[in-house]
Amino acid sequence: MFAPEGPTFRELAVQALSSVERGYDLLAPKFDRTPFRTPEVVLEPVVRELRALGPFAAGLDLCCGTGAGMEVLRRVCRERVTGIDISAGMLAVGRDRAAQAERDGSGPRLEWVRADARALPFGPAFDVVVSFGAFGHFLPRARPGLFAQVGSVLRPGGRFVFPVMAPARPGSPLYWALWGFDAAMRIRNVLWRPPFVMYYRGFRLAEVRAELVRAGFAVELRALPELGRRPDGSPRCRLVVATRVGAPAT
Repeated sequence: MFAPEGPTFRELAVQALSSVERGYDLLAPKFDRTPFRTPEVVLEPVVRELRALGPFAAGLDLCCGTGAGMEVLRRVCRERVTGIDISAGMLAVGRDRAAQAERDGSGPRLEWVRADARALPFGPAFDVVVSFGAFGHFLPRARPGLFAQVGSVLRPGGRFVFPVMAPARPGSPLYWALWGFDAAMRIRNVLWRPPFVMYYRGFRLAEVRAELVRAGFAVELRALPELGRRPDGSPRCRLVVATRVGAPAT
């Protein structure tokens, strides 16, 4: 599952018993050598779709980690790309990885900001916001506020874009693996403080779509055919394209 240079079992255990912020600070130096970094097979189709939606001047990578989404935005934004994350360690690794591109002076200006995604320190300054693999860190009750925050930093007509994988087939090995992980995390959070919020099965597309509409977005779903189809013919991965059209419902 992990490359030889990746984290050891002990390092992962220490991370799991830490807070989300501290856990990712610890994992940051080896994060890009784990399966948790969004792979290129997912990133490339998103780049293609964003190019069709653009051009964009300024983009924000929400919960940017070490910068996989920043690399996507660098290819579709002309002026500025900002990454925001709560982990100083992840930001430091991302900043170091991007240093060469910044020295070359090519592409948009890169910014790395440490902040909580639930309290974004920006006005309506962005044309596009992306996020990859971060939503498991937000309980369902936190999502409406998170989506309202995203809407507040987008210019009118701005896009909030992120991929969503289809749920695992009930009874499949992946289904039981995700079920077991979520169950273990719930038990861990009952027995241990501070909590580590990371659940894979709570991000349901129908619920998320309704929450985005209530937050003032018009929502379109686009299939990413490169990632294949399920036995019933439905796509394994969809891209959510949420366009800011109004103020959140009260």
